[in-house]
Amino acid sequence: MTEFSVTGLRVVREAARTGSFSRAAERLGYTQSAISRQVTLMEQAAGGPLFERLARGVRPTAAGRIVLRHADALLDGLDTVRDELRDLGDRPSGRVRVGAFATATAALVPRAMAAVMHRNPALEVRIREGTTPGLSAALARGRIDVAVLSGPVDPVDGVDIAPLLQDSLYVALPQNHPLAGRSSAPPALLRGARWIAGSADTRTTLLGAWAGPGAPPVVAHIARDWVTKIGLVAAGLGVTVVPGLAVTFLPPTVSVVRIDDPDAVRPTVLAYRRGGPEGIHPVAESLRDVAAELAADLRNRVREFA
Repeated sequence: MTEFSVTGLRVVREAARTGSFSRAAERLGYTQSAISRQVTLMEQAAGGPLFERLARGVRPTAAGRIVLRHADALLDGLDTVRDELRDLGDRPSGRVRVGAFATATAALVPRAMAAVMHRNPALEVRIREGTTPGLSAALARGRIDVAVLSGPVDPVDGVDIAPLLQDSLYVALPQNHPLAGRSSAPPALLRGARWIAGSADTRTTLLGAWAGPGAPPVVAHIARDWVTKIGLVAAGLGVTVVPGLAVTFLPPTVSVVRIDDPDAVRPTVLAYRRGGPEGIHPVAESLRDVAAELAADLRNRVREFA
């Protein structure tokens, strides 16, 4: 007879929280097929369906609500056991050198490193901001141990690379812009805009991540500093592309709209040296946890702008 499992309980709880198997997969870092398999095994153990499959998402059945009522206590208890067992041994110590590109250094890395250092007081973390090519080279030379990179990135000898998040691209607009208040807009409605970019060569900027070669965007202003870009937007002098990681930092003086295009996304990956210091693994785990939290924060923040 199939038994309930800890993994299955976590999957059921996350699916109920998000109302979606696909969002549960994103939050837990599993594939869609792995989520479906865990739900099937849990339903076999329960002797019936735990979720109603709806046109948009899922909803717990009566049996699912019974499982959920006990899942939190069981999982919290197991987490306490895990924490107490960890305390029996030495926590990771030593130094871990972490690199990240600018937006990740502002939004993702500080929260993740504060959390991991709180849990592991003997661990020293050094943070370095840089470009993805420069950080990749530093990893290859052993000058840093972990890096958050803007992908896709080329393989590096001795370095493991794993997806961290798919960072959707947005447009920051003046509050009186015709598109302000929308949740998303297709590129066709943005082509005639006056753009603010970090370079006149859009291929080297976020603007080049999605602008088609047939209709080159008009760059009206060039500014490398994010504060300057947002100030120009707020003054009504143009619009600029903003990565999802930066949306939570935008002031209320601008509006934000997601670019409705499959290419308007910046893959973000986690890379770390094989055989590096013991602190690499808790650092990587904390980065994954905070990336999931930021994705949820972004959904809420975008609703506020709409």
